Amino acid sequence: MPYTAEISRSNPTCFIFLLDQSGSMSEGFGEGGIRKADFVADVVNRTLHDLVIRCTRMEEIRNYYHISIIGYGASVGPAFSGSLSGRAHVPVGEVADLPARLDSRAKKVPDGAGGLVEQQVRFPVWMDPTSNGGTPMCDAFGQVRSLLEQWLPEHRNSFPPTVLHLTDGESTDGDPSGVAQQIISMSTNDGPVLLFNCHVSSRHTMKIEYPGDESRLPDDFARTLFRISTPLPEAFRRAASDIGLSTAEGARGFVFNGDPVSVAQFFEIGTRPANLR
Repeated sequence: MPYTAEISRSNPTCFIFLLDQSGSMSEGFGEGGIRKADFVADVVNRTLHDLVIRCTRMEEIRNYYHISIIGYGASVGPAFSGSLSGRAHVPVGEVADLPARLDSRAKKVPDGAGGLVEQQVRFPVWMDPTSNGGTPMCDAFGQVRSLLEQWLPEHRNSFPPTVLHLTDGESTDGDPSGVAQQIISMSTNDGPVLLFNCHVSSRHTMKIEYPGDESRLPDDFARTLFRISTPLPEAFRRAASDIGLSTAEGARGFVFNGDPVSVAQFFEIGTRPANLR
């Protein structure tokens, strides 16, 4: 059975966040006027914080995960900020130790009398929003392929890497299907690499979440992203169910015309492989 390998310090898994940072990511997203780039950076930072917490045991952070962030727009490459800038694969322990900075944010906490009170908390930031240039998706997938070519030979018995790709538009450097198919043909002994795709839109159009076929997809671009998205393994389908999303067997890790809620859920589901020691 694929996707059943135990995730441990001796057999970590890998998450690659592949993020569109083109000029159109400066457009507004959802209600409240936040930019797509700002919202995505915030969700990724929160996801990284959650991964750090998940790997913490008795105040020790165990390197169950290796993490990469690749951005693409005016340039293509690692997108960590601060002292991790330029790093490709980073063990989660180093991620925990080296945020670019700590921001102060307001958080509602219980006041002990049945109400809530606002409290300032420190929020770690590992990446900053960027939005300029085109959408060189083929180049970006090529960098992911190179990262996997480095990582996979040293982790043959690990749970397969998961690539979480978010974009708001079509590729400007050709059809990404070929290089994406090369990525999902790569594997560990536990199964092929997982590639999930989330398309976001500034328009209030019908979103399509985790379909099992192409019948409802509106255009060739949507169908291309669907075809390069891998099916959700059972553990990921359970993660979707836990947050109230029903996914049929054969559902793929693909969201089209996603809104802010979809984006947050996409990263929550995509970083929930089972069998963490």
